[in-house]
Amino acid sequence: MRKLLLTVLAGMSLAASTGCLTPIYSGDPTRRTQQLMNTSENLRMLLEDWERIWLLDQPSHMSPHRTHGGII
Repeated sequence: MRKLLLTVLAGMSLAASTGCLTPIYSGDPTRRTQQLMNTSENLRMLLEDWERIWLLDQPSHMSPHRTHGGII
């Protein structure tokens, strides 16, 4: 019983260290290339999404000129 338990634990630790059981990308090189391009494009758009969420992409309503603001 002890040998069976050790064998199962060793198998689980080996499976955990080798990565995911199901690969995230296809085995076909053409399809995998397309999937990688889509993933990189999604990561590239992350900065624009972040700016849109925090409303950083809104136009500035400040004047481009320095104004005095007081009575002259």
